Amino acid sequence: MKVTIITTCYNRGNSIAQAIESVIRQDYPNIEYIIVDGASSDNSMAVINSYSAHVSKIISERDGGMYEAINKGLKVATGDIVGLLHSDDFLMNDHIVSDIVERFTKTSADIVFGNGLFVDSSNTDKVIRDWHSGSYRRWKVRLGWLPLHPTVYIKRSVIEKHGLYNESYKIAADSDFLVRYLWKARLHVEYMDKYILRMRMGGLSTDNEKRKMMWREDVRMYRENGFWGVPEKLMKMCWKVPQFVNAKLKKNFGNK
Repeated sequence: MKVTIITTCYNRGNSIAQAIESVIRQDYPNIEYIIVDGASSDNSMAVINSYSAHVSKIISERDGGMYEAINKGLKVATGDIVGLLHSDDFLMNDHIVSDIVERFTKTSADIVFGNGLFVDSSNTDKVIRDWHSGSYRRWKVRLGWLPLHPTVYIKRSVIEKHGLYNESYKIAADSDFLVRYLWKARLHVEYMDKYILRMRMGGLSTDNEKRKMMWREDVRMYRENGFWGVPEKLMKMCWKVPQFVNAKLKKNFGNK
């Protein structure tokens, strides 16, 4: 079973090496690694090219944003299973792809997802949010629940059937993608109670102006998927609270 991992990048020369190395260290032998760069103006491409022997496909050209870049990667992917690893993030350990494939194999799932940690951008050992997704129930999606997007691995045949990311969204395309797949498509979804990756805090959704845009886009996204809009957005925000609390508890009391 081949696994495609797609990394999109724009001006992340200071972090993308860690993302790449976390992929090439995986003990799973059949990984197709695709990097899509949006014509970075920093040293990103120099870093990426230094790992070219370990990367299956490198695309570097201007695009309209992250979701267009992800779609470019999906269109050239040939793996049986597809997952994302953003350029600021890195896989939790060298065995995690093997664990994901094992879960697909044992359950014949269409989608497998897990947990993730948001960490300080300068100190990746410092956990800010502990996103423990919990098991999938379709009704939870109606109440604003979604798994952490980059922990979600999907069969490519399912993506071919149900469609790519909606590029009309600048921030909420990942949420729209998950709602369509987890609410509308009625797929076989499996939760793997393991941490799949660490994500550096930052990016589009942490800027105040972008937060306002996220509110508007999330409300629109829910409405376009047949929900009310504002109630689901508010409930979605509530699901985040335990993530900060869990991270604080683990910092103060450990994993007892």
